Amino acid sequence: MVSTIVWGTGNIGRAAIRAVAAHPALKLTAVLVNDPAKAGRDAGELAGLGRRLGVAASTDVEAALAAAPRAVVYAASGDLRPAEALADVVRAIRAGAVVVTPSLYALYDRRGAPPEASEPVLAAIEAGGGSLFASGVDPGWANDVLPLLVSGLATTMDAVRCQEIFDYTTYDQPDVVRYLVGMGQPMDYRPPMLAPTVPSMVWGGQIRLMARALGVELDELRESVARRPLDDTVTTAAMGVFESGTQGAVRFEVLGIVGGLPRIVIEHVTRIHPSCAPDWPQPHSGAGSHRVIVEGRPRIEVTVEATDEDGNRAAGGNATAVGRLVGAIDWLVEARPGLYDALDVPLRPAIGRLGRRGV
Repeated sequence: MVSTIVWGTGNIGRAAIRAVAAHPALKLTAVLVNDPAKAGRDAGELAGLGRRLGVAASTDVEAALAAAPRAVVYAASGDLRPAEALADVVRAIRAGAVVVTPSLYALYDRRGAPPEASEPVLAAIEAGGGSLFASGVDPGWANDVLPLLVSGLATTMDAVRCQEIFDYTTYDQPDVVRYLVGMGQPMDYRPPMLAPTVPSMVWGGQIRLMARALGVELDELRESVARRPLDDTVTTAAMGVFESGTQGAVRFEVLGIVGGLPRIVIEHVTRIHPSCAPDWPQPHSGAGSHRVIVEGRPRIEVTVEATDEDGNRAAGGNATAVGRLVGAIDWLVEARPGLYDALDVPLRPAIGRLGRRGV
């Protein structure tokens, strides 16, 4: 079995522990945490499994990597600490591990990655013999392999649009929601995630991936951003009060321009309450969904609604992103060391997991 570390136990890390524990080819051998209060706690408890896994969380990165794990699921956030996340991943690769992570936006498209991101990784691969596969948490498969699969069903195609539509009422990620995205902030607050060029930095790699797979040349990437205030004060289950008049919804697009027209589009519509911006795209049901729309002949629309952690849609999206990453580990172990992206790594069936109650 492939000895595997989960590094981080937040929203992604909890799902990663469950996914590794359920995978018949993987063995959870360590869990790394930053918070000393979590050290010593059993991984099953941290992941909400309701049972012990016999692996105690630790803050000792050096000892965990010295044990020569074959794989690392790097689940610590890179949103507010991209340089630190890259350094952590490089360290694990130098230790000889296959690393999978959603935390390095710049490496979603390995061919278009900036040298400051790709060169340290390639040097670590050369020195340690590890590998890296980075794929999105938003989730990546909904912005690369799913639209590409659906595009193959069309006779002709004019455009492809990938949508994430979510109500964050139950999403327990206050720093990201309130400060990075700007929910609950005054309308003159400038959220870092919505600053010019940032959406393209985060999601542009996935547009370049799709363009490459579809055999088209991108003229450029463009962005559009819209924000709406809350009409009324709302109280959320996970993050408390959001005041009337503060930002309650945001909608942005990253548009891949081909031949002067937007042909490949990634769009996010995010609310802190369903009452805000009701005229914007809505999920068909519940708190959120991912949607792929192929405009062409025939017109094709596919909606994915995933739930986890007692029916939470945001947790379901995280879990599917993690499933894509963890499900690739045994393939990556058999492949040669290297830097991989979503066009390299096949989306594989859940081999050995049908009927398995590992979680």
